[in-house]
Amino acid sequence: MLKGESPRNRCRLRWGVGGLLVLLLMACGRPQLPEHYTQGNVLPRIYPDYAGVTIPVNIAPLCFELLNDADAAVTRFSVGGQELLCEGLKVRPDQDAWRSLLSGTSDLSGGAAPGSERTIGVEVFAQKDGQWMRYQPFSICVSPDSIDPWLSFRYISPSYVSYEELTINQRCLENFDERVIASNMLCSTESGGQCINCHSFQQYSPRRMQLHARHTHGGTVIAYDGELQRVDIVSPQPVRSQSVKSQSPAVYPAWHPTEKLIAYSCNSTLQSFHTVDIDKIEVYDAQSSLILYDVDSHVATTIEDLPDEMATFPAWAPDGQALYYCSARFAYEADSIDLEELTLRAEELKYNIFRRPFDPQTRTFGERELVFSADSLGQSATLPRLSPDGRWLLFTMGRYGTFHIWHRDADLWLLDLASGEARPFDEVNSPNSESYHSWSSNGRWVVFSSRRHDGVFTRPFFAHVSADGRATKPFELPCQDPDRHLQLLKSYNVPELMTGPVSLTPQQIAALLKEGK
Repeated sequence: MLKGESPRNRCRLRWGVGGLLVLLLMACGRPQLPEHYTQGNVLPRIYPDYAGVTIPVNIAPLCFELLNDADAAVTRFSVGGQELLCEGLKVRPDQDAWRSLLSGTSDLSGGAAPGSERTIGVEVFAQKDGQWMRYQPFSICVSPDSIDPWLSFRYISPSYVSYEELTINQRCLENFDERVIASNMLCSTESGGQCINCHSFQQYSPRRMQLHARHTHGGTVIAYDGELQRVDIVSPQPVRSQSVKSQSPAVYPAWHPTEKLIAYSCNSTLQSFHTVDIDKIEVYDAQSSLILYDVDSHVATTIEDLPDEMATFPAWAPDGQALYYCSARFAYEADSIDLEELTLRAEELKYNIFRRPFDPQTRTFGERELVFSADSLGQSATLPRLSPDGRWLLFTMGRYGTFHIWHRDADLWLLDLASGEARPFDEVNSPNSESYHSWSSNGRWVVFSSRRHDGVFTRPFFAHVSADGRATKPFELPCQDPDRHLQLLKSYNVPELMTGPVSLTPQQIAALLKEGK
């Protein structure tokens, strides 16, 4: 080993082609497999857990750390006659070598038939007190189905009372490039902070996006093919309760697939805190309705505003001819919104999934139809998201309420819109909360937020979904340093896939928001 070189990150790639050995030096080192070792009968303990996962052919290197007590380690990735060796307790494959390894799993040019996935074999050798052991090997399945190359999300501290720094970031899934889209610190002042949230995109396009800013320099930013505007979007009708002094703001967005239209829910959100419950916080919709916003004319029209109903979380069918959403029936006994009453009756809040037919030419909606009756199961359904082929409806289910990200019982469910059958998405669920989720543009991948590690911090997980609606073991977002998610004291919020990076800078967004006030 050269002077000053770390023993924890040395790799090499070699091919056996006609007996020719090609050696790639990844960090000026030449890792070697041990000649003598004992064979173990258990899998290595690694973080993140990538044993037996299925990954897209264009994913960044799967870096992981050996958690077993060891003094040294060597890991071999192999497929066919090709192998990649990495030395160290932290396994960090070189990106070029990793891409070459993935390309060796199969000839994926022009597409591959379903079921043609190839596997990468992974062997971990560990040394302790001068003795080497080979753990039980595991495999990583490589799917020919690629994933959209960029992921957007919000970094937020899992605080229950206050926040300071918030950013909306974007990460390239094909490597480890990460950039900031928007930062609230550019608009916050000493006396007033800003909240940024609810980033969304039309058809996965980074050129067609919207995001909200609240409080200081608040407003909604809409970018559409180079045109940038700041608008204030509220419900066209005054709210029904006299306890709220203004119209309800547009909150949760859903872009129409083809038209310059955005469906919003207008929500009056409130929160309260538990003192003994393991779920520390409740976020309520005190009242809500649905509107349709025309990006060109800046006109908002009402979609649904029914007495004693709370409609939220709109989502368009991929053909744009129906709007799906959640709604719960709740009649206040008081004359106006009463937080104490809402808190005491919180478990009565059971949201069902509905849809309304939509005519894009006349821009009119039909009568609402019940899609899934969660309350009949004593449950509450939120966040409906449809697969791009219109076959599957993925949603989150919990005992009550609308903000399932705070509920440990929350799981993902999958509804087959062809048969009407719904089931827990057990392949991806965990004992902790699974919440916000979205589909890839080809419908073969889902990304979702999960608190499976510690119940506190959400991390993005990905799973492959087959044509018959079955998912593979989820894998965690790869990081260049495997320790990153163990050290990061922020949650990933609202993971959304994109076909490319957003070109707007945080300074452009902040300048536009500051023009408004």
